[in-house]
Amino acid sequence: MKILFTAPENAWGGVLGLLRAELPEHEFEYTGRFGADSLKGYDVLIPTMCPVTREMLKGGDRLKLIQQCGAGIEGVDIAAAREMGIWVANVPTDISGNADSVADIGIYLMIGLSRDARAMRRSMRERKMGIPRGRALKGKTAGIVGLGGIGRALVRRLKTFDMRIIGIKRNNPLGAAEELGLGWAGGPHQLKELLGRSDFVILCLPLTDESKNLMNRDTFAAMKGDAFLINLSRGGLVDRDALEWALSTGAIAGAGLDVFWEEPPDPDDPVFRYNVLATPHVGGATDVSITGIKAVVAENIRRVGRGEKPLHVKS
Repeated sequence: MKILFTAPENAWGGVLGLLRAELPEHEFEYTGRFGADSLKGYDVLIPTMCPVTREMLKGGDRLKLIQQCGAGIEGVDIAAAREMGIWVANVPTDISGNADSVADIGIYLMIGLSRDARAMRRSMRERKMGIPRGRALKGKTAGIVGLGGIGRALVRRLKTFDMRIIGIKRNNPLGAAEELGLGWAGGPHQLKELLGRSDFVILCLPLTDESKNLMNRDTFAAMKGDAFLINLSRGGLVDRDALEWALSTGAIAGAGLDVFWEEPPDPDDPVFRYNVLATPHVGGATDVSITGIKAVVAENIRRVGRGEKPLHVKS
């Protein structure tokens, strides 16, 4: 089969090279960018960050499977794919090791902000020792918005820091609080309560029409002035202009971002002049998660080659 990877060759931790080694009987091509001119002649599409529209799918004369190499498939027109008899599948975060890897970078961003990594770099340049004074995680409140795979992986880690942990969950928040040992959990309508109680607000929920621009001027204003926002999920959860407003006015103390309003973001964007610690969407790009992702993607390619239904198909 012929498989198209719509990204630079070495993107996402080199997963394309791993797939080639795992499946030498198949032909892999890459576009070198997060986009594609045509799907004609391909049996499998690995879209990464490429939007997959109905118009694109019309050109897929033999496309059988759209296989994401992670969890996010919000850019795929699933209804159109279903109408055309094309499977759409992803790799759930909690089975690949991806959730644990993303949670790890969440901890990195939290510590970097609380210990003021930007000021530490200045101190080293200026040969100043013993400053800045940071803030410990112990005793602080982490508010996790979204208690799926990534949120749960964060809960496990944050407990070891002696933090108070609260959360938002769409379904049965009280049950989640009891199961995970949280101090409090509420539904989406209680978001502002969580924002007002949290020293760190960590976004771990999917991007949907309902959650788009979840963090806007109104919700930023509900946060504590010395609190930090951490976004580990999708850039579209945060209104970029509202984030700049929150940072410039002191409505929040800073932000840790692994995902952005556009990717790649402009490195000269004025947002980065403020207290922002940014990583280039590498939360899931670790040895553990890429190995887990490769295993699922390779299995689904094999299944489609045998005429079988793939794993983790989305309807």
